[in-house]
This record gives sequence, C-alpha cells and structure tokens, in this order.
Amino acid sequence: MPKFYCDYCDTYLTHDSPSVRKTHCSGRKHKENVKDYYQKWMEEQAQSLIDKTTTAFQQGKIPPTPFSAPPPAGTMIPPPPSLLGPPCPGMMPVMGPPPPGMMPVGPAPGMKPPMGGHMPMMPGPPMMRPPARPMMVPTWPGMTRPDR
Repeated sequence: MPKFYCDYCDTYLTHDSPSVRKTHCSGRKHKENVKDYYQKWMEEQAQSLIDKTTTAFQQGKIPPTPFSAPPPAGTMIPPPPSLLGPPCPGMMPVMGPPPPGMMPVGPAPGMKPPMGGHMPMMPGPPMMRPPARPMMVPTWPGMTRPDR
C-alpha cells in the first residue's frame, strides 16, 4: 500500500487512508509545523520586499519622502465626493442616521406595516417621563421660591 508523505512534517505516514491523514493533520505537531512553515514564508516575503525597496531607494528610484517637495504650482487636491454635487442618475444618495431625537415614526416609505397592524417598539432607551415633583431650584438668601 502506498505511503503518504507530509511535506510540513517531513515524514511518511504508515499508510495512505483518509482516517490516517485526518488524524495526522489534526495533530498538535502537524499544526505547529504548518504554522511555522507559513510564518517562515511570510518573513521571507517581507525581507524580499524590504531588500527590493532598499535597492530601489539606493538607486534613486524612490524619493526620500513622498511629501518632501511641495506640489507643482496650480496643482489642487480634489474635493471629497460628497462636495462634488448630486449623485449620478440611478445612484442612491448616501444618507446617514437621522439626527438625535429625530427617529422616524411609522413604516419606511414604500413599506407596509406588519400584519398585526401595529409597529413593533423601536430599540433604544425608554422614554423619560417628567418627575413626580417639581425639580428643586437652588435658592440664595433673599430669593423667593417659585412654588410659593
């Protein structure tokens, strides 16, 4: 029967069957070997990118800093898309959440209320009710209280 070779572990399994492979691949040592393999590969890729960038910088292909020189005269920074005017036809305008205290009441435009006929409660903090007694207003000697 053919043997299975695991490249990560650099070992042969006793025989090649799905259960043996599954057991091997779920093992702690195999998982560590896979993690180490890809960690080493990522470090090599990063080092290669660093070496290429260093070489390009030393050859003068990359300026010292991207903002070292002012932009050429007449160059303008384009405005953000929100300031360019109305959206293109067929595009929906981007709308943020309603301002605080302006929660929509009723179904959204084009939507029907649920079958029961009533809207479910909106999530959020409960409504505050007025205090049972009037609030105490600080007074100073000689001032009259508003409730007298």
